[in-house]
Amino acid sequence: MTSPNTGLPCPPLTGLQACSDHTWVKRAIGILQGDGRRSADTHLVNPVFRGLKGISIYLKDESTHPTGSLKHRLARSLFLYGICNGRIQQGTTLVEASSGSTAVSESYFAHLLDLPFIAVMPKSTSRQKIEAIERFGGRCHFVESPREVYEVAARLAAETGGYYLDQFTFAERATDWRGNNNIAESIFDQMRGEAHPVPRWVVMSAGTGGTSATIGRYIRYRDFDTRLCVVDVEHSAFYEAYTTGNPGATCAHPSRIEGIGRPRVEPSFIPGVVDHMIKVPDAASIAAMHVLSDRLFRRVGGSSGTNFFGLCWIAANMMKAGEEGSLVSLICDSGDRYTSTYYNPDWLKQNDIDIAPYVALTETFLDTGEFRLDALRPIA
Repeated sequence: MTSPNTGLPCPPLTGLQACSDHTWVKRAIGILQGDGRRSADTHLVNPVFRGLKGISIYLKDESTHPTGSLKHRLARSLFLYGICNGRIQQGTTLVEASSGSTAVSESYFAHLLDLPFIAVMPKSTSRQKIEAIERFGGRCHFVESPREVYEVAARLAAETGGYYLDQFTFAERATDWRGNNNIAESIFDQMRGEAHPVPRWVVMSAGTGGTSATIGRYIRYRDFDTRLCVVDVEHSAFYEAYTTGNPGATCAHPSRIEGIGRPRVEPSFIPGVVDHMIKVPDAASIAAMHVLSDRLFRRVGGSSGTNFFGLCWIAANMMKAGEEGSLVSLICDSGDRYTSTYYNPDWLKQNDIDIAPYVALTETFLDTGEFRLDALRPIA
């Protein structure tokens, strides 16, 4: 039979092809959305520091997610992104390059969806994170250098016929930065009834760069009078890329603060949404982690210490300028994952990290407001 209009053969009327994967996709998205309804919002903690007159501090506590970290949000978004793009289907083997927390969260979601999961990570990753990944049924594949994780993860995905989740590329696009209960929308909604409802600054560190991209874009989209400061760590390429404009910047040494700092500038790091960057010593990050843990009566992780030290530096500058207002930062994960490292005096000694001067500096600042801005100045 031919078409009367074109004279070309018409396709046979054999019926529409059934989509065998549709039922699984519908079920999978329902599971992920259910997790989002239960756990997307987290507490906004408002600790009191006597010395910070006119400055209100708020900490978004992401450690209360079911998998214990900020990366729970990212992992759920990456799964939804992969499923809705047709890359994740029933039985797909999932592979990720991760130093720990993202892989913990992804292993959890893979378990919920009954999918195989492989985490490619450096051998130096904390034992607590490895055990958490394996507890959810994930498998860990170790490499010597953090620089190897990208290539090895892509290779394993190809060899298994699976899907490389690739947090470092897709973090900035898997989350809807305009809202949809992302972390930025949650922060500003929770701040609405506070004395200074629009923060002067949001201060945070960068791992993939995806969270800073989401927050920076949301601030601009909603036209808030808020600035974004990203705090980088000692061994990381982000700060150099931001200050020099060189997206090809690299760092030869691996970051000692797990979850943040990268040997290269990741695709999800968007410098254009960042208003200011500082780089702090690892000793300052770990010292601030210890101080904040004491003030909150529970342990927080190393990246939370980086955030908190950066927040203190911003607060010190504001107080010097006679400014008042609110500052927001993140508690990224619990310190329980770092008992053998950042909370272990022997580990600190082995790594030649002396936190005592920064502990004293931070304690004095929080209690009295007295500071030496040159002492708080981050490393270049």
